[in-house]
Amino acid sequence: MDIFLSIAYWGVRFVVWTLYCDSRYSGDEKLQKLGIEKGNEIIFFISLQVHIINILYRMNTQNSYLASKPHYEILDGLRGVAAVMVVAFHLLEAHSGGNHLEQIINHGYLAVDFFFMLSGFVIGYAYDDRWSRMSIGTFFKRRIIRLHPMVIVGSIVGAVFFYFQESSCFPAIQDTSVGTMLLVMLLGCTLLPLPLKWDIRGWTEMHPLNGPAWSLYYEYIGNILYALFIRKFSKTALFVLVFVAGCFTVHLCLTAPAGDIVGGWALNWEQQYVGLVRLMYPFFGGLLLSRLGWLVRIEKRAFWWCSLMIVAVLAFPRLGGENHYWMNGLYEACCILFVFPVIVSMGAGGKVTGKRSTAVCKFLGDISYPVYITHYPLVYTYTAWVCNNNATLAEGIPYMILTFAGAFILAYACLKLYDEPIRKWLTDRFLKGKKAVKS
Repeated sequence: MDIFLSIAYWGVRFVVWTLYCDSRYSGDEKLQKLGIEKGNEIIFFISLQVHIINILYRMNTQNSYLASKPHYEILDGLRGVAAVMVVAFHLLEAHSGGNHLEQIINHGYLAVDFFFMLSGFVIGYAYDDRWSRMSIGTFFKRRIIRLHPMVIVGSIVGAVFFYFQESSCFPAIQDTSVGTMLLVMLLGCTLLPLPLKWDIRGWTEMHPLNGPAWSLYYEYIGNILYALFIRKFSKTALFVLVFVAGCFTVHLCLTAPAGDIVGGWALNWEQQYVGLVRLMYPFFGGLLLSRLGWLVRIEKRAFWWCSLMIVAVLAFPRLGGENHYWMNGLYEACCILFVFPVIVSMGAGGKVTGKRSTAVCKFLGDISYPVYITHYPLVYTYTAWVCNNNATLAEGIPYMILTFAGAFILAYACLKLYDEPIRKWLTDRFLKGKKAVKS
């Protein structure tokens, strides 16, 4: 768009300048050629200069750097709490034998739906009022700089640990060549979904080196839909979209084969449908919540109350057993449709009052995304050990604690040594327009 505005600006100036320098026409004839009535010359040129100034202003502001807004500290902290629950859920899942009824943190996978709602809310807060000063290209650059460096690291970490995970749980590893694995790693760095024939693990994942990358794939889809279309929706239109998405969420929860909303990580029609349903209501429900400004004000201990709620939701016992799957589906639908919006509203409306709470929120917020996107290769490795040794939960606890701690150490190292420096460099280079100065 900036290129077209620039061409239009210089084109108008060229036409006017050429005509006025042409000695073949008198002054009145020049005005007639430009379609200006005699006596209105000053009005025309004032209007022209106003349009030129407006064009230059739009060109300048759409390319200028927009500083990040202040964060909702509690929401950052809650993202970290949910990430901790995800790591614990995945480690304990290694002892469930794939049986949804045997999981210990029964609804840990709902953290992904909570992440989507947080993202939608924060996207609305951060960008809804900036589109007059920001191009679509700038929005995409900001989101890629925020998300993609750790996507690349997640794929690389998955490649490093891949051959340590050989076991009967992952039957395809033993037949995978190094060259094939490296190609999958490179494709994983792009976040492009891989078809089933490229599954080098045997779990039908579209990101087989780093399973959780599937949720980033849908996060990107949500950002693209927002930037191209849904940012222009009125509150009424957005409400209709969210209501329809909520209906699909309820239907999926009540009719899912295992009575839960698990899924979205395979490149087939069934799983892509699950992934899109899981994205649409939370992400755009969070956006609607941001636009409506429905915040629950809590003066004291808001972060701790919200944290307790999210832990309770994710760890709540599974309902209905194998004879009444719909009961568990109904619980999960209620969590996504009603409980998560309340938690987000409480988190956004609350205040962090103590130094300890502020420090905890800051740490958890900073490390939440790195630990989420890098922990699963370690979980794969732990799962392979459990499978190879037929280890019980009691036998696995020491190694589980070690893996848990290792996941956070790895994430913190990636955050400080790679993610923060590379994002700063990319921001300076591609958003602020700064170039490195050679000494």
